[in-house]
Amino acid sequence: MSNPGTVKKKWSKRQKKWMGFGMFTVILLGGFFLFFAYWTIQVNQAHKPESVNIGEMHLHRSHASHSTEVHQHSSETVHTNRSGQVIETRSCSDMRDTPGDATVRSFELTAEAKSISLDNGRAIDAYTLNGTTPGPEIRVTEGELVRVNLKNKNVEEGVTIHWHGVVLPCSQDGVAGVTQDAVEPGGEFTYEFIARHSGSFWYHSHQQTSVQATKGLIGRLIVEPKIKPFEYEQDIAVTLQRFGSSTMMINSSTKDIHFSAEPGEWIRLRMVNADSRTQNVDVYGGSFKVVSIDGSDIPGPGVIQDQTLPIGAGQRYDLLFQVPADQRILLQSSSEDRRSLPDIHIGQASMPERGQAKGKFDFTAYGSSEPDGLSLNSGFDVVEHLSLGQKAFAAYTINGEIFHHIPPIMVEEGDLVKISLTNDGGGTHPMHLHGHIFKVLSKNGIPLTSDIYMDTLPIEGGETFEIAFVADNPGLWMKHCHNLRHAASGMTMMVNYYGITTPYTVGTLSGNIPD
Repeated sequence: MSNPGTVKKKWSKRQKKWMGFGMFTVILLGGFFLFFAYWTIQVNQAHKPESVNIGEMHLHRSHASHSTEVHQHSSETVHTNRSGQVIETRSCSDMRDTPGDATVRSFELTAEAKSISLDNGRAIDAYTLNGTTPGPEIRVTEGELVRVNLKNKNVEEGVTIHWHGVVLPCSQDGVAGVTQDAVEPGGEFTYEFIARHSGSFWYHSHQQTSVQATKGLIGRLIVEPKIKPFEYEQDIAVTLQRFGSSTMMINSSTKDIHFSAEPGEWIRLRMVNADSRTQNVDVYGGSFKVVSIDGSDIPGPGVIQDQTLPIGAGQRYDLLFQVPADQRILLQSSSEDRRSLPDIHIGQASMPERGQAKGKFDFTAYGSSEPDGLSLNSGFDVVEHLSLGQKAFAAYTINGEIFHHIPPIMVEEGDLVKISLTNDGGGTHPMHLHGHIFKVLSKNGIPLTSDIYMDTLPIEGGETFEIAFVADNPGLWMKHCHNLRHAASGMTMMVNYYGITTPYTVGTLSGNIPD
């Protein structure tokens, strides 16, 4: 029997339809987020294994495509090369430069988590080196012995220093779990290597890189040549940096940066892109040359004007120009994701006229060729293809796998190595190789007509590049995307030399997470 004081509510068919649709939407979204959370956890667990020895990856049966025979004699593992010959092993940790009579240049770096104030008045929690981000510029001369003592004051997860673009011994590469253990709070580690190649380089932590570099553990390394390949009165260097997700800085400043220069002076401007994204930079006020990319001089550089420079993540571009008499040189970001990158002003004269750039600088059609024996027609000992992509939502992959699931490329000292890289999705992939510089042979099947050497190559969606290098630096070397979020999500692999071992491990047990 119904209560006469109660009014029974009746739902129309339209209302019932919308209620059903709403419930279905809630369930669908809930399922989506549960799946996304599950997939993210799986990727993180896969990328952060319990314990992996990077020097033994090729010994596992699952990596048969790069196999080497392994024989057990009692408890000893005997390594063989690709021909099946038994070879002696060498530890990465024992590979060091012999100082000889090289001039020693010593530096101290102290990593510290602290709050710092930016010049826009904002206070940020940062990881600093000697109290600043970027850390101090290290400037030496070609041939000198660089000695850097790194101390960790209080960065809990540990720190390292990787010397981006520098060809050095394996033990000094600064990769947590591969060439050393991360330096724990209160600890220290001394890096020592000979600066054999002049050029513009940079350094950053290679422990949880996607976090630590973004929070400030970066700096510049400039190796000046013994003999200048071209004349200039001023040598200026700038670091383009993204702190966190949105704060853009140049040389620690959120404001435009000014350099004094007299009319007629020749300027060498070194630009280091420490961001994880390409920075498109327009140059106004005069013509210029790109004289070096990634520390390698370009033969026969031509004069450029009204072109945008696409400086890839991790790359370095060196420009040469003469300050005009009637206006200053202005460099300004034209990236879609500009996020207020400060401008660079060189000279004191009036502002130049700014307009739309007439084109984008194309390194594949720039400079001249000086035959060096490395071309598409070389007899390569190792040929590999790497497909760069994205799996579902969180994983960035190489040949469909992530990090330690990717078989390493195995080489022997003296090998000529060719690698083709295709971007099959997931945004731009700036691919960086440790311990070597490589020559860019072709883009989308078209051979380059100039000699361009790099250590970091930005690859846009749908592009295919062929690169080559001489395996002349035995060790265990990372090859990874320098969009650090991509690297942290799996787009990292190894180029390993037969017979090279390491006493260190990557994973949650050791705490070494090199990203």
